[in-house]
Amino acid sequence: MRDAFGTTFDVDGVYLNTPSIGLPPQPVVAAVTEAVTAWGRAETSAPQFDAPVATARAAFAQLVGVPASSVVLGTAVSGLLGLVAASLPPGARVLTADREFTSVTFPFVSAGHEVVELPLDELPERTRAADVVAVSVVASADGAVVDLDALRAEVGPDTLVVLDATQSLGWLPADLSWADVVVAGGYKWLLSPRGAAWMALSDRLAERIAPVQSGWYAGGWDAIYGLPLRLHPDARRFDLSPVWLAQVGAAVALPWIASLDAEAVRDHSVGLANRVRVGLDLPPAESAIVSVRHPDAPDRLGRAGVRCAVRGGAARLGFHLHNTEDDADEVVAAVRGRSRD
Repeated sequence: MRDAFGTTFDVDGVYLNTPSIGLPPQPVVAAVTEAVTAWGRAETSAPQFDAPVATARAAFAQLVGVPASSVVLGTAVSGLLGLVAASLPPGARVLTADREFTSVTFPFVSAGHEVVELPLDELPERTRAADVVAVSVVASADGAVVDLDALRAEVGPDTLVVLDATQSLGWLPADLSWADVVVAGGYKWLLSPRGAAWMALSDRLAERIAPVQSGWYAGGWDAIYGLPLRLHPDARRFDLSPVWLAQVGAAVALPWIASLDAEAVRDHSVGLANRVRVGLDLPPAESAIVSVRHPDAPDRLGRAGVRCAVRGGAARLGFHLHNTEDDADEVVAAVRGRSRD
């Protein structure tokens, strides 16, 4: 067990795979376990999940800096962005970053739009030639951070800005409220079960989107049978029916994360990542994700019991709330081929 940021994590060894699957704190595990147990005892009713859904939605809104009334409930980033892609005029020009995560790009390509990939550092200055800019705040492949200030300064008044905050929300404090879309999956840095995702919409974009995926949940308990169509008046009209158990976990994880000192979380995570960078003679950066391209790094880390992912031949390491200086030092020793004993 590890105590960190006022909670406990049940982790044994060096877990640095948060960019793939976040490690939930014990209160999240307990809440989901209790819900599963109640389900197995036939002690569950559908309306009792409305409260966790509302709690998680409000906490997501707090993290992004928007009202809860602008937040759409979904299950995955790609499905939520499919709504956005379907709302655009045919053949819209969409700018994105090289090697962008395909849950961001595929919905726009599948809808028939022109999607152009650019180097991340060139993206802000090219935005005025686009109908949409769709980019991750932090890149999944290597942890590169988009220059949000430059993007906001350069984007034209008619260009829609779509930000995927899946790899940033939970450790990177940033003002995202100005974007037209902020979307995130909950199962990585937000430490929730897979199956919970949210999307904040600007008013100008929400007016353009047709609720083509909406079912009964988009109208509420008074809209479960029969016509006419009747939907919530706010962003809930785009909701998908929730994955209940995922929302139970998210209702514990997101308010807790939102209650933390965001700067302290960033300093902790980035500080550990930079401890590794210094130890491996890499330049410092402002990301909690480290891409290690040293020879044999993935194999050496695997033999040392360090759990991480491999992206583009490099070991991808993500430092979050449960990680420690010992974890960072273990990475350096393993990649350097040294024992810490």
